[in-house]
Amino acid sequence: MAMYNKYESNFDIYIHDLLKEAGIESEYQHTDTAQLNEALNTASKSQTGKNGMPDFIAVVDEYLLVIEDKADRDKLCLKDSNGEISQTIEATRDYAVNGAVWYARKILEHVSFRKIFAFGNAGDSKHHTLKPVFVGEECVKELAEVETFENFSHSNIDSYYHHAVLGEESPEELQLDELITKAKTLHEHLRNYGKLGDTEKPLVVSAILLALSERKHGFSLDLLKGDTVEGNTDGDLLYRYLVNSMTRAKVRPEVKRDKVLNQFTIIKDRPVLNTIRSDLKMTPLKFFADYLNREIYNAIELNNSSEDYLGRFYGEFVRYSGGDGQTLGVVLTPSHITELFCDLVNLKPDDVIFDPCCGTGGFLIAGMHRMLNEAESESQRRHIREHQIFGTEIRNDMFAIATTNMILRGDGQSNLTCEDFLAKTPDELQLQGITVGFMNPPYSQAKNKATQNLSELNFIYHLLESVLEGGRVAVIVPVSAMIGKTKDDKQLKADILNHHTLEGVISLNRQTFYGIGTVPCIAVFTAGVPHESEKLVKFINFEDDGYEVKMHRGLVEDESRSKDRRQYLLDCWRGERKDYPSRFMVESTVEASDEWLHSFYYYNDELPAEENFVESVADYLTFEANMIFHGRGYLFEGKKEECG
Repeated sequence: MAMYNKYESNFDIYIHDLLKEAGIESEYQHTDTAQLNEALNTASKSQTGKNGMPDFIAVVDEYLLVIEDKADRDKLCLKDSNGEISQTIEATRDYAVNGAVWYARKILEHVSFRKIFAFGNAGDSKHHTLKPVFVGEECVKELAEVETFENFSHSNIDSYYHHAVLGEESPEELQLDELITKAKTLHEHLRNYGKLGDTEKPLVVSAILLALSERKHGFSLDLLKGDTVEGNTDGDLLYRYLVNSMTRAKVRPEVKRDKVLNQFTIIKDRPVLNTIRSDLKMTPLKFFADYLNREIYNAIELNNSSEDYLGRFYGEFVRYSGGDGQTLGVVLTPSHITELFCDLVNLKPDDVIFDPCCGTGGFLIAGMHRMLNEAESESQRRHIREHQIFGTEIRNDMFAIATTNMILRGDGQSNLTCEDFLAKTPDELQLQGITVGFMNPPYSQAKNKATQNLSELNFIYHLLESVLEGGRVAVIVPVSAMIGKTKDDKQLKADILNHHTLEGVISLNRQTFYGIGTVPCIAVFTAGVPHESEKLVKFINFEDDGYEVKMHRGLVEDESRSKDRRQYLLDCWRGERKDYPSRFMVESTVEASDEWLHSFYYYNDELPAEENFVESVADYLTFEANMIFHGRGYLFEGKKEECG
């Protein structure tokens, strides 16, 4: 601790370390910047006109951070009668936020910094509040509390300012909103002009996208003329080019390519799609292709993120059509969850990924992008694409969509198969050398004894048995799966602990699968290593993840909070943060009979404040007086006699 002697309290040390983790260089109770020294020369918090200095000052690009710490959580912020941050002498001297805002205003009067974030922090390293306030020339704006300074790092602070302070949407948000709107419009077109069913719509979209990918190799919308001659219809032409696309992508083996192509014959076999409409003056297929080309194809082709756009389309189609997604147990995983999986298992370029219920390929795409970005050579990237991504999908239509999605991401060689994961033996799957398993299994299919083998826990156990010893497995399942209600479920939990290690369970935002009605959690395991009885398992409450439901948009990211919340989660998960409140994370040994959820192990580790004690005593005295007034005082007398 010698290196921290210059800091006055452990809380100051904690704040210093948080700044350092975010890559922010700070000065403690001094500054070498002449302008700032001059501005603070008369900035005493006691408002005496003497020198004053905040606990920390940091310059991040064009922004200034001014930070005040208090050890007492009750000394965070004092408001005046109008609900504003008070600037009385008592407030600026004794309260963290008030003092930080005072310093920020003084600095604004003298220096060129126009954008200042004033932080009032109160508490200790475990129980605390970090409260940012933006102080500008024309406004003082309170912002959401944070757990880290990640939003204020060099790479994030500008976007945070525009989002949290100015209320602007990020380019990514605008692009995604626009894409969702276009997907909804496309759904309407497919229904109105193509008379397509819910499961047929994504197949037609996928077929057209594959044909459009051949624009550099001879395909043109001008070829679609509505010819009625067999073999030359718009559907025939699109089909011909999508075959070329799959051949060019080197989709192997042939049986896989044929299985996908069989799903796409709808575009040439359905007359309504190939007949010129008078209102469109073209066939519905050409109309769809033109729309996709103009509005969507370029976004998918050029996008370099792990966002599963085709999966987004499928999700929107199901959602807007009231389709069969829920009844068939199809729950598409949001992209921020697929990316989180990569962090939780510390995915590396030499890993081999397997998703046994790959759906539209969201987990595989997220994992592929993470591995490709960290690869050191083109040969390594080629090896990742060809030999390190595996997936199975039991439904033919979903399998076709997943294959298409991977092709559009530049990965036609993925080892995807259309088969029943539970029908494959673990020994057979282990031959693929799987080191990481990702899974969002079908939900709620174990209705009775006959279907017990379809329970989420059985999917988890089968996946764990299929991964190499020491491999990592992350799954997202309903919280009910971690409770283990039935006798069979309890036995499966015992089997899991006998052969594998439970690393942790993260309770998620209840709206993660917005519109589905499923409350999910993430469970992370180490495969092939029996769970030791003294092993401490992490149980985390991550319901507050920085994502919220907005009308007409569904679940959206609040960028001013999501990065901070995610970073805090990962810091705790990786053991980089030791002081965490039990309301967020509890570490505990486990039994198979336990409910593997944060709520089961949670205990309140916060000491009550003095006013809480006084309030409880007052409540009890009021209760006792009330009992006496109603002629029941003998209850207390009897209790005293028994104790005496």
